[in-house]
Amino acid sequence: MSNIPDELSYTKEHEWVAGVEDGLTVTVGITDYAAEALGDVVYVQLPEVGSIVEAGDSVGEVESTKSVSEIYTPVGGEVVEVNQSVADDPSLVNSDPYGEGWMFRVRMEGDPEDLLSAEEYAALTSGDS
Repeated sequence: MSNIPDELSYTKEHEWVAGVEDGLTVTVGITDYAAEALGDVVYVQLPEVGSIVEAGDSVGEVESTKSVSEIYTPVGGEVVEVNQSVADDPSLVNSDPYGEGWMFRVRMEGDPEDLLSAEEYAALTSGDS
């Protein structure tokens, strides 16, 4: 069973979002469920700081020993920070997906769409939805 923190929001594409409530800058990463499904992450490509993104855009990639998956941004706005530590040590995605393994931060413009609560994400990943 994967770890699904209650205080975060989630997407159907297995990203998590922190800070939606403050309405300004949000932090995005991939979920523990996604990290487990990928296996050992060996490479992470992150968006460029300063790039303008729209919700749903593919903004990077996560490569594991099993496959390559795209990273989608759940919110639109400007990328204001990327986690260079994850680019330097991709295993952080596996070891601490909700902490040191975060991917990027976006200064949000507009309201996020289609975010799931922890309960809704748990239902999605358990196959009950």
